[in-house]
Amino acid sequence: MDENRIGGTARNIGGKVQEVAGKVTGDTKTEMRGKVNQAVGDAEDLYGNAKDAAAEVVQAVQQGATVADDIFRRTIEERPYTTAVAALAIGWIIGRIGRN
Repeated sequence: MDENRIGGTARNIGGKVQEVAGKVTGDTKTEMRGKVNQAVGDAEDLYGNAKDAAAEVVQAVQQGATVADDIFRRTIEERPYTTAVAALAIGWIIGRIGRN
């Protein structure tokens, strides 16, 4: 869990307490500060969620790259001639596309 999520949740809860305290005492200023703190806490929590999601995506991409690397390495080691022919064919196709 990201520190922004923890801080945002704490600020949101504090804002709710502040808002209720303002309502009970009739202090509009305190009530408004509580609402503002809730909004800021929500925004901070949302930012923390986005950071966590981005970190998960990066980790998934890294794992996918590792798997792809393993597959390519194994294919090259087990079938070197097939790999060479495939590389030549891809190079030839790229060369033909470049001419047009």
